[in-house]
Amino acid sequence: MLELDGITAGYDRRAPVARGMSLTVADGEAVGLLGPSGCGKSTLARVAALLHRPYAGTVRLAGRAATGFRFRAAREQRTSVGMVFQQPRLAADPRMTLRQLIAAPAHATGRGEELRGHVDELANTVGLTPDLLTRRPHQVSDGQLQRACVARALLLTPRLLICDEMTAMLDASTTAALVAVVEEYRSANGAALLAVGHDRVLLRRWCDRVADFPSSAERAAA
Repeated sequence: MLELDGITAGYDRRAPVARGMSLTVADGEAVGLLGPSGCGKSTLARVAALLHRPYAGTVRLAGRAATGFRFRAAREQRTSVGMVFQQPRLAADPRMTLRQLIAAPAHATGRGEELRGHVDELANTVGLTPDLLTRRPHQVSDGQLQRACVARALLLTPRLLICDEMTAMLDASTTAALVAVVEEYRSANGAALLAVGHDRVLLRRWCDRVADFPSSAERAAA
């Protein structure tokens, strides 16, 4: 489903945080990407989600090379990937209600009416009650907001789900609930998963295999 080949990326060409990285995630496979904070694994995840253009390398989704990133990415490829970020408050428009937040991908792709009922189904699946859907991000907890972000990521039924430190800011019960939601979705849809984190125990329990992202010291020595 996902092939990253020789990816070099970052925010300063003179000091990329990911250099020559390659990774594959097969259809239906769950792969953990393990590494310490600041090593560049989140940047690699954003490249995989077509949200950040690499300086070098190739991204392939379902065997097709990506030719654009962000809003220049082909719609079919862009909508085949759902992403959940570590910090939900940075990933949510503070002006939106949780219902609007979940529904945003449908409206962005012209499928608002078609997926209206699916919004309510997903909200229920992630544990959001109807009264919470009328609230804005500042009126709910981090856990409730992350539940909405997970529902948003699943709305267009992506073939690949990328969870970038999805549970880092959550308590144990919310972590367990959202991991269960992701796994139920994957089981029902045959979706692949790239789970990024620094918790080896969680990733080994969650994923079929775990890839270690080299630290900055290891990259410098290579």
